[in-house]
Amino acid sequence: MNAVVVLRPFTVFATVLFASTFFFNSPDLPAQPITAQTSPEDLIRSASQGVLDEIRADRTLQTGDIERLNRLVDSRVMPYVNFQRMTALSVGRHWRSATPDQQQALMVEFRRLLLLTYADAVRQVTDTKIEVRPSRAKPSDEEVVVRSLLLRPGKEAIQLDYRLEKTPVGWRIYDFNLLGLWLIESYRNQFTQVVGASGIDGLIRDLREKNKTLTASVSAKRAGN
Repeated sequence: MNAVVVLRPFTVFATVLFASTFFFNSPDLPAQPITAQTSPEDLIRSASQGVLDEIRADRTLQTGDIERLNRLVDSRVMPYVNFQRMTALSVGRHWRSATPDQQQALMVEFRRLLLLTYADAVRQVTDTKIEVRPSRAKPSDEEVVVRSLLLRPGKEAIQLDYRLEKTPVGWRIYDFNLLGLWLIESYRNQFTQVVGASGIDGLIRDLREKNKTLTASVSAKRAGN
């Protein structure tokens, strides 16, 4: 029976990936306001700095509290992510056949899967830095890839890229790539197998079961600290 699992390299690099996507920035400067005119590169810098500032100031976040992290993601991350598109592309062609209620359930469970997978990232805010590379995008482009490097003292740099789309309210992230593996493509391959075997409801059920397991694991780690 097919079941949802957390795919590699996301299990291996979960802390680095999620933390660097939203938690790390290069110099320690105050986060700048994000507007509809903010460039894709500046959006990545500013969103990550805003979250980093909150984590450094909030001990509850540093312990990996899921509900506190959930609120932080809602306020600091989700405004700059097109999560419906991220989920739809991850589910693939089956998204169009899902009912509105099923689509909503998929978004809720997929979001929680990612949140739980990367919950330990908040424990790892150290001296990792992100270097956002200059973009080759044209002003007329509707979609861009922002490339970056994760810099860790004494270790090899890690490539981390983002796909963003231009919307009426500014640039929004909808996919990211770690070491050559795009998140959407990785989960689409897995979700397609689960839906083929168990349908959309089977995918929702498997996501819920995986999230229960991850929730128990995260809670156990917190209790052990």
